Amino acid sequence: MTVLEQLPEGSRVVIIRLRSLGDCVLTTPALALLKQFRPDLLLGVSVEDRFRGVFDGNGAISAMLGPTWQAVRAWKPTLCLNLHGGTRSQWLTALSGAKFRAGFASHSMTLAYNLRIPRAQRILGVHRTVHTAEHLASAVFALGVPLRDVPRAALFCGESPLSGKYAILHPFASAPDKQWPAERFCEVARYLQLWNIKPVFLIGPSDDAAPFLAHQVFRGSLEEVKQILSKACLFVGNDSGPAHMAAAFGASTVVLFGNSNPAIWGPWRTESEVVVAPDGIHNVSVSRVIAALERLRIFQEAHA
Repeated sequence: MTVLEQLPEGSRVVIIRLRSLGDCVLTTPALALLKQFRPDLLLGVSVEDRFRGVFDGNGAISAMLGPTWQAVRAWKPTLCLNLHGGTRSQWLTALSGAKFRAGFASHSMTLAYNLRIPRAQRILGVHRTVHTAEHLASAVFALGVPLRDVPRAALFCGESPLSGKYAILHPFASAPDKQWPAERFCEVARYLQLWNIKPVFLIGPSDDAAPFLAHQVFRGSLEEVKQILSKACLFVGNDSGPAHMAAAFGASTVVLFGNSNPAIWGPWRTESEVVVAPDGIHNVSVSRVIAALERLRIFQEAHA
């Protein structure tokens, strides 16, 4: 009997997913699979406040919990599934009060778990690198959800404040070695204008907008970022959280990768092109990105 088969009707389940933006987005397929299989379960997600907007409006989720052991324990879960794996998440799991405490056996510490989930490749029956969405979904398969294709990530939001045909360009990333030069993004923006696509640069709260002021710049809350991504016809950006958000909305995407692996972190379940530069993202030419855009343009025109 699987763990999910042992859970009484209406049981509470807490998923520990503290951060970060892309990981939170790529957790949503696992949540959907779990809720589809056991719609009676009440799912709570423990997440840092700055990322909880990823899960706002998601009908699979019954409660948003703070990233504290008190909040998790007060939810009175029968099952605690740790998808984060760090030290703090281990304490949240250990103190959750849950009868079943599950997490990947590959986590650096596993003492909090009485259910250790094996490698995703073993669960999925494959001998290849697995995408992060597959890795996270493999946890719910291990607990008893029947194996099936892992769906696209799911985000929910209100209407976009932008109108017309526009592309979102995101020229920032979590580290300098993941960030393509600003002037090359501006060249791509000018190229998009030749297609009558309005380029809009997505700027974070602490990002320097100065290099992009010749074009429209958008700076807003996570909810507002979801809104503008939901209606974008195209996304061009570095390997970062907004790239995963764009893919969740089904936007055609071009994503630039430095030393990270697109097989693990590439756009999930959307039409996309990845531009890989193992010798450094600064070595990617504008022509390579434009060629990727041209390939996507052919797709878009064929399916218009």
